[in-house]
Amino acid sequence: MEETNREAVATAVQRVAGMLQRSDQLDKVEQYRRREARKKASVEARLKAAIQSQLDGVRTGLTQLHNALCDVKDIQNSLADVSKDWRQSINTIENLKDVKDAVVQHSQLASAVENLKNIFSGEARLKSSVCQSAVGQLPAQYQAAFTWFTLNVGLLGNLEKQGSLYTHLRVQVYIGRAPVGSVNMSPEPHETVALRRISTGVPEIVHETQELIEQGELLQAHRRLIDLECSRDDLMYEQYRMDSKNTHDMKLIHVYFGQVQGLSDELAKQLWMVLQRALVTVRRDPTMLVSVVRIIEREEKVDRKMLDRKKQTGFIPPGRPKGWKARMNQVLEGTVSARIESTQSETRDSDKMWLVRLLEITRKYVLDDLTVVKNMMVQCFPPHYNTFQLFFNLYHRALSARVQELAVEDLEANEIVSLLTWVLNTYKSVEMMGSPDLYPECDVKQLEPLLPQEMVDVLLGKYMQTFTSNITGWLRKALETDKKDWQKDTEPEADQDGYYQTTLPAIVFQMFEQNLQVAAQINETFKEQVLRLCLKQMTSFLVRYRDEAIAYKEEHLKDRQLPQCYVQYMIAIINNCQTFKESINSLKRKYSQSTEPTQNDVQIEKTLNEVAKEGCQFLLDEVFLDLEHHLNELLTRKWLTGCHAVDTICVTVEDYFNDFAKIKKPYNQEMTAEAHRRVVVEYLKAVMQKRITFKNADERKEGADRMIKEAEQFSFLFKKLSAGEDTDWLCGSITAIAEVFKLTDPTLLFLEVSTLVTKYPDIREEHIMALLAVRGDANRDMRQTILETLSQSKPSSSTNSKPIFKDITVPTITAMTAMAVPKLLK
Repeated sequence: MEETNREAVATAVQRVAGMLQRSDQLDKVEQYRRREARKKASVEARLKAAIQSQLDGVRTGLTQLHNALCDVKDIQNSLADVSKDWRQSINTIENLKDVKDAVVQHSQLASAVENLKNIFSGEARLKSSVCQSAVGQLPAQYQAAFTWFTLNVGLLGNLEKQGSLYTHLRVQVYIGRAPVGSVNMSPEPHETVALRRISTGVPEIVHETQELIEQGELLQAHRRLIDLECSRDDLMYEQYRMDSKNTHDMKLIHVYFGQVQGLSDELAKQLWMVLQRALVTVRRDPTMLVSVVRIIEREEKVDRKMLDRKKQTGFIPPGRPKGWKARMNQVLEGTVSARIESTQSETRDSDKMWLVRLLEITRKYVLDDLTVVKNMMVQCFPPHYNTFQLFFNLYHRALSARVQELAVEDLEANEIVSLLTWVLNTYKSVEMMGSPDLYPECDVKQLEPLLPQEMVDVLLGKYMQTFTSNITGWLRKALETDKKDWQKDTEPEADQDGYYQTTLPAIVFQMFEQNLQVAAQINETFKEQVLRLCLKQMTSFLVRYRDEAIAYKEEHLKDRQLPQCYVQYMIAIINNCQTFKESINSLKRKYSQSTEPTQNDVQIEKTLNEVAKEGCQFLLDEVFLDLEHHLNELLTRKWLTGCHAVDTICVTVEDYFNDFAKIKKPYNQEMTAEAHRRVVVEYLKAVMQKRITFKNADERKEGADRMIKEAEQFSFLFKKLSAGEDTDWLCGSITAIAEVFKLTDPTLLFLEVSTLVTKYPDIREEHIMALLAVRGDANRDMRQTILETLSQSKPSSSTNSKPIFKDITVPTITAMTAMAVPKLLK
């Protein structure tokens, strides 16, 4: 026993330590204590029920064995006495004729007493003539007492009150209260025996009734109890009528029938035990339940009768009204509450799905129990009891109380959703109260909510708070996981169309989808709230995503050899933006009834476009870092003598764009256009930096022809990369400048420059000065004349034209000197 106690204490200490791991859990000690108390009470209730059932059977068996043993002993003693008397008197039988006559007379008296007992105890409803015949067998003085009693009370003909006649007669005669002269107060010995036989009627009936209760014969036991109570109540009522102030006699009667109240309590105890197991009893022995209901109905009828008499006379018997019907309702309510409480067999510590399991067991129990009530128990109760509605209301109140207890516990987010889904949806669905098995008695439209709206709002608020914290952590963890993938030496996976991607969008929107599905189980309003929260969190998440993409690029620039798959993962980052857009639109179509864009939608769209645009820019930066050396060779003496810088540029760009082909639309198209523009701009910058000055017309022609050829190369390349889109306008700027260089007649230079300015109106004066400087044959006066003429006739900038010279700066003399000094030092 001591070892068991130590193990129990150790287990309890471990459980308490598990519950109180954080300081904030100390505030919930009382809540934990109530939960453990409920669990303990549930286990104790089941144990008590099982033990009580076993004890009832053992007690009945022991009682029967004890009675049998006593009977055997009595028989054995009687047989011994008979044997002894027979041996002693065998020789004197002939001398006992007088005794034989006395025995005959004694038998007659015993018969008369027995008849009186049956008549006056209410067991045999004989007619008055039989009663008078039995009384006639008594000696004269008792006949006189009986006659006096019937004359004064006038109850001889009332067969329903023969029990009170018998009792009153016995009490009056036995205690010497009959009128003087009417009865001899010194009865003969055999007459005293008769009186004593009468006086033993009530204890015998009490004993018999007790045995019937123990044997489960409740209807018969109640019938005898009613007879006893009727005798007592009528006798007390007659005494009250004759002398209401005589408390002594009233008390005497009450004491004489004192065992009757205990008998009533014992019978009631048996009734409540049957009602507590009503759902089991109705399956095994419905007649027992019917008997209980009949007994309660009879008691209710007597209660009404006694209350009506009280209104008329002011007298009411002790113990009335019993109110057994009200008590029955209390017992049934307690039984239903215990049934609901007993469904919890697990806790969060032992089973993470404890609440789901609890709610499912509760659903099954309630549905099964109400089905039994509808199909079986209703037949055991009178129609006016409205039995199904009674049990329906009891289960509803018990469930409401239980879920309110659960709601105030420290529930986790998934547990809150499980509880609210069960309360708001499952409870009224066809799986429970709306089941066809309960139709048409159960009308779910008339059901009151299990939880008040205030408590539902509190739970929803708590869930949103927890969900906000959880989803922030989930998104942070998902981004960290994705960042680790960016450092891998293997290419990212591709979708079914061959576009690079990472698992980040799928992970994020799988989380959103799961939580929205859960929210949709509660109601539409809550689903919209969760969707708005997801989009709000997405806005913050995309800002972090953008920052991480920038950091990824900057880290790569420190060592361009790492990571090895930088380009591929940057492409995946860009493609993820398009996947995010498609996923968000899919969620909105599926879970939102509103089509109007919100502030979050605008911000998400803006951030995703920025991430994609910057990603494309990062990739182009990578390209032009490789092209930097070759771009620096353009429009130099080396270039003029025949280097292959442009050939290398075209091959490099095409090679990169073989990888860029795995960028999704429209980003790949925008990136191709930007690459085309940047190549042309870099080429024009080389011109404007005046890296070369043509010495004569031959050099100008050679350089111009080379520029025209290279412009055609660029045009062919980007037309190929952009799937046939027009590329002439950008490359045409190189050709137009080449025409300025190629012109042999300086007097026509103004016209050629005017054509260039007309076609590209964003060109500035410093650009023209740089072109004339590269040409090498325009003196100061010619340059001044051209500039003055152009300034007077310069066309206005077209709103439809795309600026190309806007971002091209012409280095000043100071800047050119600064660039030349390092070269000279080398």
